[in-house]
Amino acid sequence: MADDVGASYQPLLDLTAGEVRRAVDGWHAVLRIGAVDHRVWSKDPLVLGASYSAELPFDGDFDARAYAARRLCRAINGRVPGPAFHQLSKLRRERLSAAIRALDAHSAGGSYRVIAEALFGKKRIPDRAWKTHDLRNRTIRLVQGGLALMRGGYRKLLRSRRTDE
Repeated sequence: MADDVGASYQPLLDLTAGEVRRAVDGWHAVLRIGAVDHRVWSKDPLVLGASYSAELPFDGDFDARAYAARRLCRAINGRVPGPAFHQLSKLRRERLSAAIRALDAHSAGGSYRVIAEALFGKKRIPDRAWKTHDLRNRTIRLVQGGLALMRGGYRKLLRSRRTDE
């Protein structure tokens, strides 16, 4: 949101028309500061040189939003923004990728057996005992995970996994 109250606010840097998109819910911009992309949303069109402030609702995503706002502020002021809020492990990224692939195949009408062959290779899928095979159960869980992501579960990826709060 634009804010004319104080001079202590920093203007958004390097905001060009190619980095700004209008959507039904407002304006979306990607600011590249150094090697980091920062995503910004505004109800109103963004203006070069204007001062802006962050509005952070106290909801389940507050911690992630506050952390992102702090990283953006640090980057705008020429400081190192610091690490991302949390990073997914290689194993977690691979599982999410497999879940999305399984979802795509399931949405295209593929059977669990066909999906398993595509994910794990045809040689690993037995001709017999498919109904009780571990890869069948794993494939079903991947499809279910993909469906959960599609139904809004992807938002959980932005939240911290810390349980101390």
